Amino acid sequence: MIRDQEILDQLVAIVERFVRERLIPAEDEVAETNRVPEDIVAEMKELGLFGMTIPEQYGGLGLTMEEEVHVAMALGHTSPAFRSILGTNNGIGSAAVVFDGSDAQKQRFLPRYASGEWVGCFCLTEPDVGSDAAALKTTARREGDHYILNGTKRYITNGPVADTFNVMARTNPEIRGARGISAFIVEKGTPGISLGAIDKKMGQAGSLTCDVIFEDCPVPAVNLIGEEGEGFITAMKVLDRGRLHISAVSVGVADRLIGDALSYALNRQQFGKAIAEHQLIQAMLADSRTEAYAARCMVLETARARDRGDNVSTESSACKLFATEMVGRVADRAVQIHGGAGYVSDYAVERFYRDVRLFRLYEGTSQIQQLIIARNMIRDAS
Repeated sequence: MIRDQEILDQLVAIVERFVRERLIPAEDEVAETNRVPEDIVAEMKELGLFGMTIPEQYGGLGLTMEEEVHVAMALGHTSPAFRSILGTNNGIGSAAVVFDGSDAQKQRFLPRYASGEWVGCFCLTEPDVGSDAAALKTTARREGDHYILNGTKRYITNGPVADTFNVMARTNPEIRGARGISAFIVEKGTPGISLGAIDKKMGQAGSLTCDVIFEDCPVPAVNLIGEEGEGFITAMKVLDRGRLHISAVSVGVADRLIGDALSYALNRQQFGKAIAEHQLIQAMLADSRTEAYAARCMVLETARARDRGDNVSTESSACKLFATEMVGRVADRAVQIHGGAGYVSDYAVERFYRDVRLFRLYEGTSQIQQLIIARNMIRDAS
């Protein structure tokens, strides 16, 4: 659902210009320093990018899902680290509060997320718990007007810079499945929180992750999101939207890679002519453009269905599965088109080849998406 096409076009144009003039020139610096420059973060805040999906009444832009994916595609044209620093505020870091938070929680947290004053993060994965999220071991024990949290969360995006932690913890140890899990907002500086070392990753330099450890960490009961035992349901709603967002980012990255590969192919000479004139190079370009177009259509159609209020659990997983696998294939072809030059860091395709690998892992692996799709199919046929 696009509420005003002209306004959306203006927003996307502003983001595209920001990506082109500010973010792409800073990509090498981010890769070398593993940090997004503070002046760029400040500009993101001024543009309202930290609050794109947060309702307008709390200072955000209140974008619909369809509007959001258009902006996400534009942000996908540059290093994923830039989107990552603001992505949690628009998605998994704030969505639980938007969906199921109390009025008091929304008033306290959402305006700070929208302005970028606070950065949120989402704490679900644990050292022994990844795809089987319902088996998480972090506990939250009620003591008076507080809960006492104990456990370790792993690979937490923006953990090193987060001001709040959206934590999934088990409040009922008698229930081993999803129904024993609750969601909490934990603020930085709360006693009992410690951070592990920043992870050294294959790619996505500048997108910081680390362990977040809770040791007898007291959390006010008013920071429980929704009801006890409803946290996993909240988490799945958060991930449904997040998967569609990552799908859109994958489309944007694919467009960037195709553009870079085409430009190189038009300028690189072999056998007396540009390699773009060789049919096998053309085949790789054509396959990449076709797959990216298919993913774009899937994402836009699913976003519209979600805005209509349809249940898009299956479709969101299908988008995540196809789009993230697609961008991996496009990145591989882009390196191949660049030849030896694609294997060295002089060209962005080398970095993107490593960066996009993560898309197939977080917010649910490709294999988890396959299971979700198949289980939903079987359920619907029963």
